[in-house]
Amino acid sequence: MIEETYTHSSAHEVVMTGRNTMDVSGVLGVESFDSEEFLLQTECGYLGIRGNNLHIKNLDLDAGRVSILGEFYEMSYLDDGSSRGIKTKSLLSRLFK
Repeated sequence: MIEETYTHSSAHEVVMTGRNTMDVSGVLGVESFDSEEFLLQTECGYLGIRGNNLHIKNLDLDAGRVSILGEFYEMSYLDDGSSRGIKTKSLLSRLFK
């Protein structure tokens, strides 16, 4: 098994304006989303965003940017940034039971 570690690069940023606009850079993919929860794969790990009436304002995966509108309640990384092995998969499976 190859172990990867995340390096904190300036390419990943989260900018929140007020409590209703969020711009995220360094996005590798959008794993899932609905009006209450987003799961983004970023250069620094999986980022979970929860709120109300969430929707995508802009999505450009070639540039690694996502803009989200809505009312944000919570934002957290779902791993500790040390490895992407089995631990990340178990976190994702617990999140989407």
